[in-house]
Amino acid sequence: MQQEWLDTVLGAVGAPDPRQMNPLQMAYIGDTVHDLYVRSVLVAGGMSVGRMHKQAIRMVSAAAQARMLEAIEPELTQEEADVARRGRNAQAKHAAPKNADPADYSHATGLEALWGYLYVTGQTQRLSSLMALALGRTEELWQKHS
Repeated sequence: MQQEWLDTVLGAVGAPDPRQMNPLQMAYIGDTVHDLYVRSVLVAGGMSVGRMHKQAIRMVSAAAQARMLEAIEPELTQEEADVARRGRNAQAKHAAPKNADPADYSHATGLEALWGYLYVTGQTQRLSSLMALALGRTEELWQKHS
């Protein structure tokens, strides 16, 4: 199911050339991919819209994304780890949001860059697999607050 929606979205819009993109551009796309994935998972769970919204906010926060990256780092290929590292080290022209720890924000950017890279390179099966792993390994963090 998750693989199908990723393939559909990727096929419908086409993907930019990853060689032309910097890590922050990949993170920009990856942020949306992450949000769409999380919301798709929540919709499948059959919650009310209000509850889904509260849960989504927790799951897409910089702190949650930082924990997700830490949870999957051992599973990353060298290339994927390099993309995440470049995203984490990229210098945005804006500060981290006031409610986010700067270190968490950097790690979240690394995760989003990884998602964006996998998306634009058409590695949707790997993307779906790593997202499921990241959510599964951090589930206790956002479940205890629901």
